[in-house]
Amino acid sequence: MAKINKNSHKVLYRKYSSNIKYVMMAICVLVITFFLPKQPRFRYEFEKGKVWLNKDLISPFRFAILKTKPQISEDKKEALKNVLPIYKYEKEVYKGQKQTLLDEFDVKWKSNALEETYKEQNKKNVITMLQVVYDKGIIGMVAKHQKEGEFYDFALLNDNVSVQTNSQDVFTTATALQYFRNNFKSVNSSVKELVLAIVQSHLKPNIVFDEGLTSLVEEEALNSISTSKGMVQKGELIVSKDEVVDDDVFQKLISFKETYNSKTKTIGHFTLVYLGQVLLVSFIILLLMVFLFLFRKDIFADNRLLLLLLLVISFMVLVLTYAIKIDLVSLYYLPFCIVPIVIRILFDTRLALNLHLLVILIAGFFVPNSFEFVFYQTTAGMVAIYSIKNLVKREQLLISASFILSSYFVCFITIALLREGRLIDIDWTSFLPFVFSVLLSLLAYPLIYAFEQVFGITSDVALIELTNTNNKLLRELSFKAPGTFQHSLQVANLAEAAIFKIGGNALLVRAGALYHDIGKMENPQYFIENQNTAVSPHDKLSYEQSAQIIIKHVHKGVEITRKYKLPESVIDFIRTHHGNTRVDYFYQSFLKNSPEKFVDENTFRYPGPIPFSKETGVLMLADSVEAASRSLKNPDAKNINDLVERIINYKLDQHQLDNCDLTLKDLETIKLIFKTMLMSIYHVRIDYLQTS
Repeated sequence: MAKINKNSHKVLYRKYSSNIKYVMMAICVLVITFFLPKQPRFRYEFEKGKVWLNKDLISPFRFAILKTKPQISEDKKEALKNVLPIYKYEKEVYKGQKQTLLDEFDVKWKSNALEETYKEQNKKNVITMLQVVYDKGIIGMVAKHQKEGEFYDFALLNDNVSVQTNSQDVFTTATALQYFRNNFKSVNSSVKELVLAIVQSHLKPNIVFDEGLTSLVEEEALNSISTSKGMVQKGELIVSKDEVVDDDVFQKLISFKETYNSKTKTIGHFTLVYLGQVLLVSFIILLLMVFLFLFRKDIFADNRLLLLLLLVISFMVLVLTYAIKIDLVSLYYLPFCIVPIVIRILFDTRLALNLHLLVILIAGFFVPNSFEFVFYQTTAGMVAIYSIKNLVKREQLLISASFILSSYFVCFITIALLREGRLIDIDWTSFLPFVFSVLLSLLAYPLIYAFEQVFGITSDVALIELTNTNNKLLRELSFKAPGTFQHSLQVANLAEAAIFKIGGNALLVRAGALYHDIGKMENPQYFIENQNTAVSPHDKLSYEQSAQIIIKHVHKGVEITRKYKLPESVIDFIRTHHGNTRVDYFYQSFLKNSPEKFVDENTFRYPGPIPFSKETGVLMLADSVEAASRSLKNPDAKNINDLVERIINYKLDQHQLDNCDLTLKDLETIKLIFKTMLMSIYHVRIDYLQTS
């Protein structure tokens, strides 16, 4: 037992130690700042068509005015338009075609039984004309070059000399054949037909398009295009205060920002920039700690939960840093809304909104158009939080995603109209990153499950599964200890109604109530609600033994639920539902029947601890009231009223409610609910209650 207690102290030390808390905070700050971009941030935000609200901006250095993307695109089109396609003159084609033509001429002349007298003369005429055609050139036409008509200019490369010419100044295979048809003369029509048939198969292009060389020239032309259109000198006014940012001024500001960012990558301010980032992130983390200390002390005290929050912040900032490093097309692809969704489901609304705002504030220092970015992500995050009150149905996540997408769309339309002024000018493709981001936010569902398993957090989804009376453990309870099962159901109804009225986690209370007496499964017959005969097994035991059996159901309940891997938040209800009260029936019986014996009160006392939250406190009261109500012989309004008052006052007198957050007003509300529900259960008129 000593070893177990020693290990328990070690676990609690690791979980709640302040030293570990501060180490985690420091590591979080160092990790985030280590990966953030290390350069001074451009300080000005501006939009085309808006008034420049800052002071006069004087250029601190000389820089080139960059062309806009449409201007560069137009220059590229013009440059490519001026590049002629390059064709090579291939002399070897004529030689090859001449020899094969002569061979074929001899064979076909003989096979057609033509007179040998005219053979040589005709052959000579054919070769002469073939040479004329190939000297002028036969071009292999390329369809993509015929942009404005049938003919086009091209550069003809012959013996490394390039000459500009036009496709109509050379032959094609069709015009070359027509040349033979028009100019070859023969008195014998059979000879002409033979010559044309032979020549047609030997007209091959000797002016051939050189795609590789043309591409090389085009690339050189594109590389030679200037990306700037003028200079701004050092000390020159870029824009004055209250001046409208028109196209020219906007391009100057864009150019100034680009040059500034490129220059700051090489200047020696690394240490100061890093110091600024450390101070910034430290302040953000400090704000989170202050919020937790003031409003969520349970999380602030639990290093395990604190680690989860710090990991979420670090992960989102590191993802943003990586996206900036790889120059992601749009940072709106990143699913920032996944943070408020996960934190809202695992914790609460205030923490979700607070953490989301802190992450966005850090991100806002490193993204372009930071105000626009913060506006998009803040509104979408708020919608995400509001749309998920609790995740009790799977479709709620899809509904939330649709609300987030709608929020993005409204913001997109609003900003686009403010910027462009007309719907027709809106670039709708710019909205696609938001759609992708919302789809990625659906990963929140598996992340919630992962966080539950790794950090031991109990979400509403897990609680709903636990409160299903068809699950294995509750079915076993209903079979082995049906009376205890019915008692647990009634306690669950009482406690859930009370906590719902005063404010608290009703689902957690219901789960705790259903399992609070699960330890009675081991010896169900020793508990009165499961006894169906007049004979009690306690009659054969001493009072000390009976008390220990009753007390043991708490230890056994913790053991069973841990075996079934129930969340610690549910097990807490088992440990605290009797606090450190006495088993008074057996204690008083011992005193009455053995007054001469020494009594060790701890033998008759539950081990505790006492309730430490509204939820555990309400369950203790509901359990005691429901159990006591079963012993009422005459459950009328007066008896029920007295019973509830007596039991709750007894718990107060025994200091069982000292550590929970129940106020006197809460207790009055709880009493009223308990009385009303018990009277309904026992079918009692409530006239007495109304007048009391």
